[in-house]
Amino acid sequence: MPEQSNLQSPISNNPNIHFAWLFVNVLAQNGLTAVIISPGSRSTPLTLAFDAHPDIEVFLHLDERSAGFMALGIALELDRPAALVCTSGTAAANYLPAIVEADMSQIPLLVLTADRPPELRHSGANQTIDQIKLYGDHVLWSVDAPLPQADALLVAIRNLKTLAARAYATANGLRQGPVHLNFPFRKPLEPVDGNPLSVVGNQSGRRPPITDYRTPITEHGRIHPTPQQLDWLTAVIQKHPRGLIICGPRCPGEDFSQAAATLSRQTGYPVLADPISGLRFGAWAANTAVISAYETFLQTDPGWPEPEIIIRFGAVPISKWLNAWLDRIRPAHRLHIRENGVWADDSHRTTTFLQLNETAVCQQLIQRLSLRENEVWVTAVTQTDAKTWQLLDNTLRETWFDGAIVADTLQLIPPDSLLFMGNSLPIRHLDQYGRAQTKPIRAYANRGASGIDGNLSTALGMALANGHPLTAIVGDITFYHDMNGLYPITQLSHHPITIILINNNGGGIFNRLPIAQIEPPFTRLFRAPHNLDFAPAAEMYGLAYERVNGRSHFRQLLAHSQQDPRPRLIEIRTDSDFDERRRQEINQFVISNLNKGAFP
Repeated sequence: MPEQSNLQSPISNNPNIHFAWLFVNVLAQNGLTAVIISPGSRSTPLTLAFDAHPDIEVFLHLDERSAGFMALGIALELDRPAALVCTSGTAAANYLPAIVEADMSQIPLLVLTADRPPELRHSGANQTIDQIKLYGDHVLWSVDAPLPQADALLVAIRNLKTLAARAYATANGLRQGPVHLNFPFRKPLEPVDGNPLSVVGNQSGRRPPITDYRTPITEHGRIHPTPQQLDWLTAVIQKHPRGLIICGPRCPGEDFSQAAATLSRQTGYPVLADPISGLRFGAWAANTAVISAYETFLQTDPGWPEPEIIIRFGAVPISKWLNAWLDRIRPAHRLHIRENGVWADDSHRTTTFLQLNETAVCQQLIQRLSLRENEVWVTAVTQTDAKTWQLLDNTLRETWFDGAIVADTLQLIPPDSLLFMGNSLPIRHLDQYGRAQTKPIRAYANRGASGIDGNLSTALGMALANGHPLTAIVGDITFYHDMNGLYPITQLSHHPITIILINNNGGGIFNRLPIAQIEPPFTRLFRAPHNLDFAPAAEMYGLAYERVNGRSHFRQLLAHSQQDPRPRLIEIRTDSDFDERRRQEINQFVISNLNKGAFP
């Protein structure tokens, strides 16, 4: 007969807790270091198992929706999975927005939901919903875990441990993303002897025994280009002297940034760097043609010939005008190189998609290509960028509007800062008014699904994982949507965190749409003024609070915030009608004064 396991051990004589411990321990051995738990009854076995593990840091969040985004921020900074634990019912449903963002942005999450046992499903039992494949196609894998049993077969125990290893590997694969594991538990959920020390094995300085066979560990390699692919890429680049490298959101890490910058110099192809690509802010900008004013100058013909080749990395760029220009031009080749294989071309212009490691491709092309003297082409592009920035800088110094707030912030925050941009207007202002510079800044925004929910939680999750100073710029509706996300701020009481709230009293982004010309429905149904006072929210969560009374005051407050470790909220009240008018005036001024000249 198949051999049965014996779950009577120093961990707990409750099979639920023993199963949970076995699962959690394998996650830890595969690399998990952080979990965000929301309190609940049915999830007790998982909660106690995580709390018992000495290698996993436990964070607590009372709101599952915000907890999901907080885990996303931690996973983003760690570049490996973070875990979530919640009880059954709508608690699990509240993870969905963060799961959608993680899926669209390829951020690894392990979503562990507790559930009722099979006999209580579809029975009318309290707090019981259908959680099987709850998140549909927004997760990479969804599994209903086995029900814990005291007399489980050894193969069932091996299956449980393999499930943990496979889940971690799937979330952390070449195509990263969320994985859902649903855990049914029968009562009793607590230690049968009522002694918590039987669970918290690390408090006694010893690790509970697991089993007598090795823990499964999963790893993956990289997709390197073949010699034939490199031959073809080298020939295409050598044949076409006019090229551009487009780096969109979610490019790989710093090694890629260095490699892409070197490839740019080697080929003579300027880099059009999205603000959250990782290429716009860093030391490589000192000697590389990193172009960052395209959201302004591409509103008209840039004055130079169309490029013959486009090499793309990352997701679809944020810039409206860059995307429109890329759709209009007719280069001979449009290459997109992305190891995770996720398609990102909403205009469907890509001619060759290469699922290859981005850094490896750049590094190996650098070795094959000779340094190209491409001064005429590079000069034409960089002069357009430099002239645009000269005009923009002059106007930004002379006027105070929401775009200038972003430009001032970029200037004043210290090197190695985290900069999180809220969706709607803030990230668009960073795209247009965030000039490329050598100061290293880790800029990010939730651009997978581009939602305004969970932005504060994502930013705070990044701060918890990174430890560097954090500045988050959000609008009032974005702030309102995630005020519960401020709960973990107490865990960061000595961390330099500055939240800049640009409060234009409603949906100012809608001023850019044609509906803005149609009143009365526009103001009531789209702008939706709320007249909220956010100072009490700062007080409730223990943030230092300041309301700005002018540009010089803002600059003083921001400079001071970098020296004071207390988390703080700086609120700036703006007029969205004035801000949008000023933005349009600046666009018209720059475009009309941009001396494009003739391409030699």
